[in-house]
Amino acid sequence: MRADRLYHNLRPSAAFLLFCALLAVLLVAGGASRPDVMGQAVVRAAAWATLAVAAVCSPRPDLRAVRAPLLILSAALLLVLLQLVPLPASIWQALPGRAPFGAVAGLLGEPQPWRALAIVPDAAINAASSLVVPFAALLLMAAVSERERDWVPALLLALILVSTLIGLLQFSGLSFDHPLLNDTPGDVNGGLANRNHFALLLAIGCLLSFRWAFPDGRSARWRLPLAFGLVLLLLLTILATGSRMGMVLGVVALVIGPLTVRRAIRHELRRVPRWIVVATIGGAVLMIATLILLSVAADRAASIDRAFGMDAAQDIRARALPTVLSMIARYFPVGAGFGGFDPLFRIAEPFRLLKPTYFNHAHDDFLEVLIDGGVAGAVLLLAAVGWWAVASVRAWRGGATNARLGSAALLLVFIASLSDYPARTPIVMAVVAVAATWLATRRERARPSQG
Repeated sequence: MRADRLYHNLRPSAAFLLFCALLAVLLVAGGASRPDVMGQAVVRAAAWATLAVAAVCSPRPDLRAVRAPLLILSAALLLVLLQLVPLPASIWQALPGRAPFGAVAGLLGEPQPWRALAIVPDAAINAASSLVVPFAALLLMAAVSERERDWVPALLLALILVSTLIGLLQFSGLSFDHPLLNDTPGDVNGGLANRNHFALLLAIGCLLSFRWAFPDGRSARWRLPLAFGLVLLLLLTILATGSRMGMVLGVVALVIGPLTVRRAIRHELRRVPRWIVVATIGGAVLMIATLILLSVAADRAASIDRAFGMDAAQDIRARALPTVLSMIARYFPVGAGFGGFDPLFRIAEPFRLLKPTYFNHAHDDFLEVLIDGGVAGAVLLLAAVGWWAVASVRAWRGGATNARLGSAALLLVFIASLSDYPARTPIVMAVVAVAATWLATRRERARPSQG
């Protein structure tokens, strides 16, 4: 009888199996944001397939549990679709920043056609198509049981550790060209196209390690040293990536991670003499500092080397910032259309920024949303950040542990988005969707008695 009950408790639902399959595909092919890589077709097909199978095989998702993130994601999709609605030539030409494009038809002697608000319509179509990945992750999370949602932090941690293993192999000298992504052979990127996005996942892995150490609000003693080792491994891998922002994210995760499980830590500390607690904390700090110093001395901490070797005058992101700000003003208040930053930046790019490579994004996703969406994009962005802030206050005042974990993970994504575009990568999109479902959790699920 007890064995039957255990089997029933461990047997996963169809929705959870589909969610695992989607994460596996994202690990293999979801590490790039460029629309022309083969991985995009793979992950989007997988997302549509999981949704189709879930509609037939899994129970109806509990949309109330994910109402706020689902509304925000739906509003984002609606905004992109509205930018694809054709407008009469007289209206379109009156929009800010459209005059040069309208002049081309006049020079050719052609009548002015109706055009979509998005200046680069195919880029907007791609932006709308990309949202199937977070929609699939969100709806599958809404369809799994509460018991299975407790498995997700460990599942995501396992996924990040697999990516970490790939990064360590790259660090050891193994170089391979990913056939589905536009990665750079020789970089430590964990199978992603961008080392900064990989460093973000590693920092989120640090948060998940603390959560894994206290799976049910209590500690399995054997988990604590293993979780500490995982945090060390993830932090050292961040140093190996060469990501300057990754170092910032690692420090933030190291500070916030223990706070997400503060109640469990406080419960454990009551059982231990104070001098042991002080000695343990001091030893942990000393060990982390020693390993970092050894990495620097062995010339294996690429992130620190890049931080001290950076010349801000030569940093293309800093030099391009005035042009990015001018683009916000040029297309305000309606925006230029989502996904079209690259070709539009080439129009605005001054001669002093010309170089053999291209500037694919603004490297500040908050600013790029303003370029793409104008006032509507700003309102949506404020709504999303505002919901995060309100829900985070509720979570940190006494909400569920997973809610605090979701708040912390989204904070790391926000910080990373100040200098990059991680949330445009499918695997990070899925992590954001999962973190949002955690943050939407209002209270801790009742735990069964331990006897």
